[in-house]
This record gives sequence, C-alpha cells and structure tokens, in this order.
Amino acid sequence: MSEIYKERTRAQESTNAIERLYISMRHLFSRGFYKPMGVSGEALRKSLLLLRPEIYGSIAENKTELNGLTYVIERLPEGIEECQFINLTADEGYRNSHFKVIVPPKRRRNCYRIDKDQMNIEITRGRSDIYDILTHLTFLFIESHKIKERVLISDGKKTTREWQNLENVVLNNTTLSDEDKDVLIVHLANILGRTYEEVYKSYNTFTTEENPYRFFHLIYWLGKLAINEELYDKKRSIHFSATLSEEIGRHYYGEVWANDIKKVLSENNLLSRPIHIISANMHSVLNTIYAHEALPKEAKEHEDFGLYELLSSSDSKPLQTIVKNFAAENGLIYLKDRSGTNINVQIIDTEKINFASPFKVEEIESPKPVIIVMDYAFGEQAYETMDELLKPYKTAKEAIHLNVKSVSIMGKAGILEGGKGDIMIPSAHIFEGTADNYPFKNELTKEDLEGFGVQVFDGAMVTVLGTSLQNKDLLKFFHDSTWNVIGLEMEGAHYQKAIQSASKIRGNICDDVKVRYAYYASDNPLETGATLASGGLGMSGVTPTYAITQKIVEQILK
Repeated sequence: MSEIYKERTRAQESTNAIERLYISMRHLFSRGFYKPMGVSGEALRKSLLLLRPEIYGSIAENKTELNGLTYVIERLPEGIEECQFINLTADEGYRNSHFKVIVPPKRRRNCYRIDKDQMNIEITRGRSDIYDILTHLTFLFIESHKIKERVLISDGKKTTREWQNLENVVLNNTTLSDEDKDVLIVHLANILGRTYEEVYKSYNTFTTEENPYRFFHLIYWLGKLAINEELYDKKRSIHFSATLSEEIGRHYYGEVWANDIKKVLSENNLLSRPIHIISANMHSVLNTIYAHEALPKEAKEHEDFGLYELLSSSDSKPLQTIVKNFAAENGLIYLKDRSGTNINVQIIDTEKINFASPFKVEEIESPKPVIIVMDYAFGEQAYETMDELLKPYKTAKEAIHLNVKSVSIMGKAGILEGGKGDIMIPSAHIFEGTADNYPFKNELTKEDLEGFGVQVFDGAMVTVLGTSLQNKDLLKFFHDSTWNVIGLEMEGAHYQKAIQSASKIRGNICDDVKVRYAYYASDNPLETGATLASGGLGMSGVTPTYAITQKIVEQILK
C-alpha cells in the first residue's frame, strides 16, 4: 500500500511541475521578455528539473544529456547555440527581407539569423509552438551551464586544457586528421562527463557534408555563452514581439488558411457536396487512392504494402512525381499553405477519379464525396484550424454551411503498452492538466485494424501539453489507474473540442458527423531507450500508416 501511495505522490509531483511550467511560461510571455538563466527563468528551470522528462534523459544529473540534445537541436534553428538574443515573433514580413530562412529539420517553423548574436523565430502555430520552444531552450541552457561548470577552473576565470584545445579548433576552423579528431573527442568526453563511445556516436549524428565538425561547434558555443554569462554578465535573453502578443489565440492564421480552402471549394463548385476531412500526412491518402493505378508495373512487383514501402524509400522521388501528376489529372487539387499555419492541403474530387479504383468509387451514387486532406497540426493549432474550417463560408451575399459528413484523424502518438509501430484506437481524449474529457463514438474499431501484423490497442488517450514533457511516473499512473490510458498525443482533445462545438453547440455542421481517430506508435515513453529521442520509426511506420489510411478511405467511400 505504501508503495502505491509513493508512486501516486511522484505522479502528483510531476503534475504540479507541469502546471508550474505552463503558468511560468504564460507569465513570461505576458511579461514580454526574460533571462532563461536569471531570476526570471528560475521557476521554469526548477520545474523542468523536478519533472525530469524522459525525453531529456539525464537533465538532472551532472553529465551532459546527449540524446536529448540531439532531439532538441533537430527542432531548433541551426546556429541558435551561438545567439545571446532569441526573439519570438509573429509573421512580420521577414520572408520579404534578405535574411535567409532557416527551417529546423523536425519542426515546420521559419527562423531568421538577424546578426551574429540574434535569432528570430516565427510563431504561427499557436501557444503550443511557444511552449515547445521555451521548453527546448530551457533544456539547452541548463545543459550549457553543465559544460561551463566542468571547464571553468576553481578560481573562476581560467579554463581547462581540454576546453582550450576545443576553442582553438573551433575558432580557427582547424582541419583535423583522424588522430587529432580522436584526441578532441577524448577531451570532449571529459568536458561532457560521457564516454568516448557516447561522444563519438553523437559526433557522427551531427556530422554533415557541409559541416563535418558541427558537434564540436555546438558544444563550444553552448559552453562559451554560459561562460560569458558567468564571467562577463552577458545574459542570454528571450523576447516576445508586441505583434505576437496581440495575435496569439485570435485564430489569425487559421482563419486565412480555412478561407483559402473554402474559396477553392467554391471556385470548383464543391461547397455543396458531401465533405470528408482527414488530418494526416501529405502522402498516405494520395498513395492509397492513386498509386496502384499510377504505377501498375511497380504495383505488380510489390504486393500488400510493398508499393508504399517503395514510395517511402529515400530514392523514390521520381515515382512520387508520377503519382502526384496522375492524381492531379484525376481529381486532386493541391493547396500549398500561404497563411503561415504551415499546413498544406489536398482536395480530392472523387467524381473526377477516372479509373477503376479498388474502392469502387464509380459505384457511389451522386453527389460523390469530396475529401479534404490537411497536414498535421501542432498542439492547440488543431483547435484553431478545425474550428475555422468547420465555420460557414461567408460571401458578400450569404453564409454557406459546409456539408461535412466525417472528420478522421490519423497521427503519431506515444504508446503506454506495446511498442513502436503498434496502433491505438481511442474511445476518449483526456486533456492533461484540465478537467476536460471528450468521449466519442469512434467509427474505427480495434477489429478494423487487426490482421496487419501489428498489435492494436483501444481505450482512452491523454492529450498532453507537449511531447517533450513526458514523465514516466505520471504516464504510469494514467496507464495503471482506472483511467486505463493506452497512449498520449498532442491534438486529439483540441480536434474533438472543435468538432463538438461546431456540431453540438454552434450548429455549423450536422450533429451526426462521424469521427474516426487512429494513431500509430512513434515511441513508448515508459520503456527505456524507446522515447522520441531514440529516433524515428523508419520503414516500420509504413504498415500502420497505410493500414489506418486504407480503413479510413474505405469507410468514407462505402
């Protein structure tokens, strides 16, 4: 009994830490600026260290967390470690300037290096984007101070021999022999409190053809800016622009995005047709409907999901182009985002599918359905975009209600039983940190997705405030208690809030709109070495992605 009580206490501590994190971030955003390693950022640092998210590994220990560092750097703009000043802005016209746009590999956000000391990051995807960035930056600066502590000698002004060697290589852009590189990696192992093997692995992870010594530069500038804070009072600071403060939460970008879609529907006489919305990636619905007919030779050679694996391979761009061109001739309209949401859209007019598709589209009675495929939203952005999309289209003469028949959500999520690549079918979304729960009738069932060679689980899912805040104790409580939670993701509750509001309260769409939710597991935060920081799914994600997509399209085109 005492053991259960202690475990729940740790879960409650984690819950409180998350609440404090978000209260702190909202306060700092309202304030307009803060210094992450100063007094103003202390609450944020303490809460993150208390929470100890799984994705940040050894953040609370003296040694540098390398897997977490890789995860964070992939989601922040290149060169941010060199910048003392970081400005979060709205879309304020930088795209029309001469600044080069920097897009992080794993996040769709536009960033601009203003000068050697300043990085501007555009926020057009809502509050979740701000939370994500501030959490990652807090981790980054905590790690930078660990480096500083290990390289400053006790008198406070001299640095270790290892640090001087690293500084000499980085500042002089020295080209290293293999032997010299090994020497520097040994020195870095001392600086980071890690083994030679661990550091060498991280070095290889960051190495690119354009910048083979990226890892050395990263560690040096993280440590250097922390040293500057300690010795010269050059505090790093984060600022929020006045325009961002005014626009956040007002659906400015979502409204422009939704109106662009409705305008295209109107121009193509599709507004009155039955509409089915799918939130998914930009390839699975496209390939599921068109690939077999566009690539008949390849389809014969690759059975089951083999064709989709072929289209997902690194050298498949020519084949992807063939499928896209074929789709454009058979009812698909592609809308590249111009609003700032970074959510591209495909509109599929099934009436123009001029081939015998495996889904028997030709047998469907008129009016035939229109499918809107929207790329993944990010956290709270899911509410903004879906809420605006489900509103009537206003013209000078009237407000035209969309004939929305179904909304289907497919995405990646963390799983609490099973492993990467398994499938989750939710029956409700529990919104973490609030009393908001969203039960619903899911048109997809566990039985629909069985038989594809992956495990399928059904039950409630938690919509979390940020994937980077996954905490094992809290998630274990959700899983083991009567909540019986099977997984966690970031958008489900936000989508369902918009759907229920539009159908049950506002009357923007029919109240019998069908909903489908299914997720495939990108990680298991309860399993050591299986968090998001451990890497992506690779080809193992093809089967669950296309199994879910196939069932969604089948149900829409019944």
